[in-house]
Amino acid sequence: MGGTSVPTLSTQPAIRLGLNQISGFPQAAAERLMIARAQTPFRHLDDLAHRAGLDRRQLDLLAEANALRGLVGHRNRARWAASGVETSLPLFAGLEASPEARIALPPPTPGEAVLADYASFGTTLGPHPLRLVRKQLRAQRCRPSRELAALPHGAHIRHAGLVTLRQRPGTAKGVTFVTLEDEDGTVSVVIWKDLAERQRRELANASLLAVDGRWEKVDGVSHLIAGRLHDFSHLMGALQVASHDYH
Repeated sequence: MGGTSVPTLSTQPAIRLGLNQISGFPQAAAERLMIARAQTPFRHLDDLAHRAGLDRRQLDLLAEANALRGLVGHRNRARWAASGVETSLPLFAGLEASPEARIALPPPTPGEAVLADYASFGTTLGPHPLRLVRKQLRAQRCRPSRELAALPHGAHIRHAGLVTLRQRPGTAKGVTFVTLEDEDGTVSVVIWKDLAERQRRELANASLLAVDGRWEKVDGVSHLIAGRLHDFSHLMGALQVASHDYH
């Protein structure tokens, strides 16, 4: 148990996110959990809650983070199980909780799982969010980053990605540099000062930004010179992706 993970080949290690990556999960609770687990593996969720001294909110955070999969199953089962854990009264200390019949709950959809990952960790080890909306992006003529390397210098394209970085250095004379991320990689975008001023709202607010522009490849360095910006954040639904903004 711990964070979330993705399956890998047996010859490779698993990728895991630790308890310290779960948004809002207290360090003291994580330390109690780790100490209790080191003493004896947890047998069930009640055992974990009582030996680690976790309250309802902390159990809910673990369920949302998919950290209880090894004990109770997928997120929806974990949410249900966490809601049924009761604090032991002194009179019943040491008594085993009565087993309950497992409720047949459907697993989260891939989209729901990605939303939960971002809410808990700010990232995901599952499918990239843009993989889930690639069909819609194709319909909007957005080319994925994997196709851009083969394009000639000067090609006019539309590309969309999650905004992971906005930067406007003081020495750049008002030029803004944006990094867009999709399921295959990142693309660097150059936005001149006049365009940044005309489309300030799209530049500042979009979490999923589409850029119409000119693809440039010079001396092995590639970037997209923006000509027009589009805010496609509505395609992401409730997903919130934070960018790193520097001025």
